[in-house]
Amino acid sequence: MNTSIEQVIRAEQDEQLRGIAEKILAKQRISSEEGVALFKKGSLPFLGALANHVRERLHGHKTYFNRNFHIEPTNICVFACNFCSYSRLYAHREEGWELTTEQMLNIVKSYDGKPVTEVHIVGGVHPKLTLEFFADLLRKIKAHRPELHIKGFTPVELDYMFRKAKKSIREGMAYLKEAGLDSLPGGGAEIFHPDIRKQICADKVDAEGWLAIHQTAHELGMHSNATMLYGHIEQFEHRIDHMERLRQLQDKTGGFNTFIPLKFRNKDNAMSHVPESSIIEDMRMYAVARLYMDNFPHLKAYWPMLGRQNAQLALSFGVNDIDGTIDDSTKIYSMAGAEEQNPAMTTAQLVTLIRQAGRLPVERDTLYNEVKVYEADEVALS
Repeated sequence: MNTSIEQVIRAEQDEQLRGIAEKILAKQRISSEEGVALFKKGSLPFLGALANHVRERLHGHKTYFNRNFHIEPTNICVFACNFCSYSRLYAHREEGWELTTEQMLNIVKSYDGKPVTEVHIVGGVHPKLTLEFFADLLRKIKAHRPELHIKGFTPVELDYMFRKAKKSIREGMAYLKEAGLDSLPGGGAEIFHPDIRKQICADKVDAEGWLAIHQTAHELGMHSNATMLYGHIEQFEHRIDHMERLRQLQDKTGGFNTFIPLKFRNKDNAMSHVPESSIIEDMRMYAVARLYMDNFPHLKAYWPMLGRQNAQLALSFGVNDIDGTIDDSTKIYSMAGAEEQNPAMTTAQLVTLIRQAGRLPVERDTLYNEVKVYEADEVALS
């Protein structure tokens, strides 16, 4: 145990918190009750010191990013989630967009000759876009650029696709995998607890359905991520319940790569009356996530949602990944009022941002294989 952590623990007046800290340093799992106690009683310096200790124990100073771009096929959606600023109902589809297969392939082709490793495909649940439509898209992307990793579709999209196609989860996932789907993003999880879920997104796939789709993907040899939407009407107990369900599935499958807390943004949605969380609460969220999610190797701060400087700050509160270059290819958070209205960073900018926080930039692929470690004297060219 290093001296600074010893000092932090000794200085803590609360006996329960000291006991939790000792468990964490001994690499013992903390309970749901202890997770809630960290949220309720842990000071920001206490939580940050512990989370940084765990982060450095796992990864040292390495901080990951990738070269990626997004395709958002449509923002037309059959669901009306109260927190969403992005989607438009089918009845108002003239206010939204719907890309053709050719338009989406042209986006992929626009990256020909560029060293991107991942395309992230996610959007609204359009009633006319079928499982076969997306399988055809996947095949055409792979035919054009076989090595490009396709991370696509939340369980919200997949559940709807599979039900319309009258396929089981396993049949649907196997079909998309064969067509070229490589992994799943973490979206659509929101808050699992039914008391909150029925208030913010009552009509889409429930917690059990979300988890079943990810479990099936893992069983088929695919990896995935997981998210949680925080900072709205949920309580600390609901956050821990959410993380506990993910932790239990990870114990079973080991298929999750990273956990991504997503901050609720209140611009232009049905929950605009709910205030957003403070930066202090954001950092507490990251820190507790790093301490609680002991079987998730990585913790990501999604910089288009949090903003560059806050993502940089999160690197001291347990975070070891800040996503990727993005290239202004997503509108989900900019439409909800995030600071980043045109989210794009060059590799050089990402490397600089990570270095400024005293960390070691590492370009990765989707599965966290290291592509390039940027040592102190190396310059990123793009």
